[in-house]
Amino acid sequence: MDNALLVQLIGISGYIIYITTSAGVYGIFALGLNLQWGFTGLINFGVVGFMTLGAYTSVLLTLTGVPFVLAVLAGAILAAILGLLIGLSTLRLREDYLAIVTIGVSELVRLVALNEEWLTKGALGLRQYPLPLNIEATFPIKLSLIAILTILAIYAEWTLYKSLIDEWKQNKEIQGKSYQPRKPLSLIIWGVIATTLILLVYITGITSLSFYTYKAGLMVLVLLILALTYGCLEFLVNSPWGRILKAIREDEEIPRALGKNVLLYKLQSFMLGGAIAGIAGAFFAWQLTTIYPDKFDPLITFNTWIIVVLGGSGSNAGTILGAIIFWAYDSLTRFLLPQLGILSPSQAGYFRIMIIGLILMILMVWRPQGILGKKEELTLGR
Repeated sequence: MDNALLVQLIGISGYIIYITTSAGVYGIFALGLNLQWGFTGLINFGVVGFMTLGAYTSVLLTLTGVPFVLAVLAGAILAAILGLLIGLSTLRLREDYLAIVTIGVSELVRLVALNEEWLTKGALGLRQYPLPLNIEATFPIKLSLIAILTILAIYAEWTLYKSLIDEWKQNKEIQGKSYQPRKPLSLIIWGVIATTLILLVYITGITSLSFYTYKAGLMVLVLLILALTYGCLEFLVNSPWGRILKAIREDEEIPRALGKNVLLYKLQSFMLGGAIAGIAGAFFAWQLTTIYPDKFDPLITFNTWIIVVLGGSGSNAGTILGAIIFWAYDSLTRFLLPQLGILSPSQAGYFRIMIIGLILMILMVWRPQGILGKKEELTLGR
């Protein structure tokens, strides 16, 4: 009985690590899209193409013996170059042209990966490629990873608290200085949910790292890159460069009248967002351990847009919170719906997507700016 319980706990622990890693990878991915859309107003419906390019580049280079760091940087650079090529040809045109071109380019990248078998192995996919932290961990390595995870947990909790406090202060300023409202109940609920998830991941992570598995090590690495990406983007979007991006998002004629090169700033944002997506692609490939062209279907783009809109367009903290909530929902419904026995597996899949659509519709009515988005900066529907 004890052995069966232990096996069950190990299975649950492994699944929590999988969910956390997936949320982290999608969080990095969505941060790139949020920079393009949330802060600059650039529509990218083919963001999965940048992920595909980053994934295949990093995997192919590591197969030839290139170190992991250099392989990831190469994938990010190629994804940024792809953004440059798309931007130079479309950013002078209307936004709908950019959306159409990005969809076409993402499918082009996927089809190249599918048909160029001499390079990508085509539909057979790439297998048995090197994986980071796939090692026999010694005690110092385990201790170092646990220390990193502890720092990341503290940083995540502090960031969440700061974001919720900023949102509350914003509500007070809108309602007037003489009025002292209580913290909105919705913000408290979201804070409690996120804190519970952080603690769950932290406890599970420490346990898994004690017995070390590759997936636990990858989870820490993904969360570390997510934190670094978030910190760098927060610095950039709150700098003069970021304020110009926001001005372009609202009305690009104003920064142009002030002598700013609007096209150059758009290209920088689009390229940086593409590079971040390329980095996410490398971790996506390492999580799967085997990649096929069909793994990079347009549904990934759809899910990433859901994360950005749910968490709050123009909010990096909201984007990460959106990734957490999306994967928590995905995991719960993936297991609960089959247990009900009402729907077939295929029907359950469509039903889950339908519920996501319904949630978005309700959110657009109740809180169109998203959970942590700023209503005065809302660009949806413009």
